[in-house]
Amino acid sequence: MKTKHTASLKDFSGTVLVPVFETTAQNLIPIQFEGLEISSKVFFGKKDTYYLAEKNGTTYVFIGLGKETEYKSLKNSFRRIASKEKDFFAKTIALVLPKELVDHQVEALILGLFLATYSLGHYKKEKTHPFLKSDFVLEIVSSNQYTASIEKALKIARAQLETLRLVDLPPNKITPKYLAEWATATGNKYGFSTTVLGKEACEIEQLGAFLAVGKGSQNEPQFVIMTYAPKTAAPNLQHLGLVGKGVTFDTGGLNIKTAGMLDMKSDMAGAAAVFGAMQLIADLQVPIRVTAVVPCAENAVSSTSFLPSDVIKSYSGNSIEIIDTDAEGRLLLADGLSYLIKNFHPDYVVDIATLTGSSIGTFGHECAALFTNNSLVSASLQQAGDSIGERMWPLPLWEAYDTDITSEIADVRNYSGKPMAGAITAAKFLEYFTQKHPAWAHLDIAGVAYGNDEFAKSKHATAYGVHLLTKFAENL
Repeated sequence: MKTKHTASLKDFSGTVLVPVFETTAQNLIPIQFEGLEISSKVFFGKKDTYYLAEKNGTTYVFIGLGKETEYKSLKNSFRRIASKEKDFFAKTIALVLPKELVDHQVEALILGLFLATYSLGHYKKEKTHPFLKSDFVLEIVSSNQYTASIEKALKIARAQLETLRLVDLPPNKITPKYLAEWATATGNKYGFSTTVLGKEACEIEQLGAFLAVGKGSQNEPQFVIMTYAPKTAAPNLQHLGLVGKGVTFDTGGLNIKTAGMLDMKSDMAGAAAVFGAMQLIADLQVPIRVTAVVPCAENAVSSTSFLPSDVIKSYSGNSIEIIDTDAEGRLLLADGLSYLIKNFHPDYVVDIATLTGSSIGTFGHECAALFTNNSLVSASLQQAGDSIGERMWPLPLWEAYDTDITSEIADVRNYSGKPMAGAITAAKFLEYFTQKHPAWAHLDIAGVAYGNDEFAKSKHATAYGVHLLTKFAENL
C-alpha cells in the first residue's frame, strides 16, 4: 500500500472514507460533508456502523468511530470496511482524517485498512485485494501530515501479516526448517542477524529437552537465535531477551491428543509472534538490543518418539521426568530460556507460547495469562497491551505450587498430573529454568493467538504478541 497526502478533495473521483465521531440519535443537526447531509435517524457515527452515499459519481463511506476511539476498535472498524466491502475499493481511495484524531488513532485505522488485505486462501486462485495492486495509492486528506504514524502503521501491518501467514499456513509447509530459513531471510532484509543450530549442533550444545520433543519427527528440529542492535547504537542500551515456542505441529506425542488436533498447526504462534516482533523492531529501529531464541520442532508420533516416564537431561544440566509428552512446549522453552540467559545475559526476559488449555479455561479468549516475578515488568507489559488491545492478566507464582513439579526420580517433572492449575504449573516449570532471573515474564497466549472472529469463517491466527512485544521494547 502506498499513500500520499493531499489538502482537499478538489477534482477527486472515486471512493471517499469519512470517519465520523458519534453524536446522538436525537441530534437535530445532520452530518454534513461535501454538500451531503445525513440525518441522525439513519446514521450518527455509532461504533461499528457505516453509511454509504453517492454524489456525482463519487462514493462516500461514512464510518462510525463511536464515542471512545480505542485503538483496537478503530483498527477493527477499518479492517471490517476494507475486507467486507472490497467493491468500493476498486477505484481511487481517499481517506479524510478529522483534525481531532491523534497520532496513535491514525496509526490504528491505517493498520486496520492494510490488515484487510489478508486472506486465508493461500492456495486459492483469488483476486488480489485492491490495496495490493502495484498502482494503488491511498490519498490522505488532512490538514495535518501524520507521516510518521502512517509509516509506522504500515510497518506494523507488514510484520503482522507475515505472522498471520506463518501461523495459518499448513504444517507440511511451515516446518522447523522453513522457519529457520524465514528468520535468516527476514533478518537479511530488515537488519538482524540469525544463527541456526541444526540437530547435530544441538546435540553438541546438549539441548536435551529441546531435542526430545522432535525425536519422533522426520523434520529435523532447528534452534533459531536472532540478535538485533540499532544501526546508530547508543551506549548502555537495554537488552531484551525473547523466547518463543516453535512447535510447528503438536500431535501430543505418544500421549496423543484426542481432540483439537486439527488446529495444532497454530502451536508455533508464540514463535511467530517473536519472529514478527523481530521484523518490526528492526524495521522501526527501536533503540534497544534484542536477543531472541526460538526452538522449532515437530511433536510427532513414531517409533523414535520420547516416552512417558523418560528422564531427559536439559541444557541447564537439570533432569526432567516426562509425565506427559503433550506437555512438550515447556520443554522447548526450558532449554530456550536456559540458553538465552546463560549465553546472552539480557536485562529482561519474556517468553511467549500457546502453552495450556488451562489459560483458556481461566480467561476464555479475552486475554493472555501473565506470569512474572517483577512488578515493574508486569505493569509495563499490561500497559503496552491495554494501549493496543492485546490484553493480559496476571496469575500467581506462589511457592505453594512448587510441589506440582516435584519429581522423585529427577530434579523436576514436566506435568503435575492434576486437572487443575495447569497454566500455573506450566509457568512454575519454566520459572525453574530461569536461573532466578530478576525480570522474567511468561505469556500464555493459547486463548488469544488463534480462534474465531468476523474476518474469516474458520479459525485463524490473530498475530497477538507482535505489536505487544514491540511496544514493550519501545517503552523500556
